[in-house]
Amino acid sequence: MENKICLECGEKVIGRIDKKFCSDYCRNAFNNKVNKESKNLIRNTNNRLRKNYKILSELNTSGKTKVTRRKLFDRGFDFKFITSLYTTKTGNTYFYVYDQGYLVLENELYLLVKQD
Repeated sequence: MENKICLECGEKVIGRIDKKFCSDYCRNAFNNKVNKESKNLIRNTNNRLRKNYKILSELNTSGKTKVTRRKLFDRGFDFKFITSLYTTKTGNTYFYVYDQGYLVLENELYLLVKQD
């Protein structure tokens, strides 16, 4: 019978023939290391979306509000992070972060809207 060693700590593995780790702790530690890169990307993206949502929610208390690009930018809004786009029949494109959205107007003004 072949002696197997734990993929995480190198200790001898006892048990089923297909077992790869000596304990749940080692299995979790190994998988956390393997998935660290993708989890960080997802976590950072969700944090940016959450921040954008909070900024839009705080500025748009009435359901429709006009604000300047500078006001959004000064609060840390990142225009690269949105969850969806909506294009109207007239060709206007609304950018949404969940149910909070904005429409680019002229003179660096933005119309903030809340989707029903």
